[in-house]
Amino acid sequence: MPKQLENITIDDTVLVQRCRQGDSDAMGQLITKYQDRIYNVILKICANHDDAAELTQETFVKVIENISTFKGESAFYTWLFRVAVNLTLNYCKREAKFRTQSLDMQTRPEFDSARTNLGAFLTDESVQDPAILAQNREIGQIIADALNKLEDHQRTIVVLRDIEGMTYAEIADALQIELGTVKSRLSRARENLRQILEMVLK
Repeated sequence: MPKQLENITIDDTVLVQRCRQGDSDAMGQLITKYQDRIYNVILKICANHDDAAELTQETFVKVIENISTFKGESAFYTWLFRVAVNLTLNYCKREAKFRTQSLDMQTRPEFDSARTNLGAFLTDESVQDPAILAQNREIGQIIADALNKLEDHQRTIVVLRDIEGMTYAEIADALQIELGTVKSRLSRARENLRQILEMVLK
């Protein structure tokens, strides 16, 4: 285990133990450490800033209420992600917010250059690094809107793997699914995302 990751794990373990003993400052440190990351994950899944803020707050309230039940069988942040993702997916199912969203940017002239670069990437992945492409604001908007066209569970797995950089094992743990399911679901999600993006470029 890399030294940096080992230190993060030890720090979280100590903080969690202090939380169980009623140390509110320890919980505050955990919230400060992870709130931005949790907010960003939720935002990419639900695509609404107000909803993401509310769900982030709800996530930490739930964690505070249930910290005594955390057994440490997985990393704290994996458990935290699991709580956040489950809350967000349940919210998405209740609200069904994303079924009517459209990719209306495809007709806007300011996106012409972005569509050209994205089209080259979809045709030949060696043309440009996807991380570089994502730094382009227009491309980032196109990809964000395309993500919102995916099924909730597919969008979630793309966010966790391709945006958050979680390992397959971490995703399996966070979503409580088999490792093989992670890989097959991610493969289908990426293919569906590619098809959506190709439609934008037509």
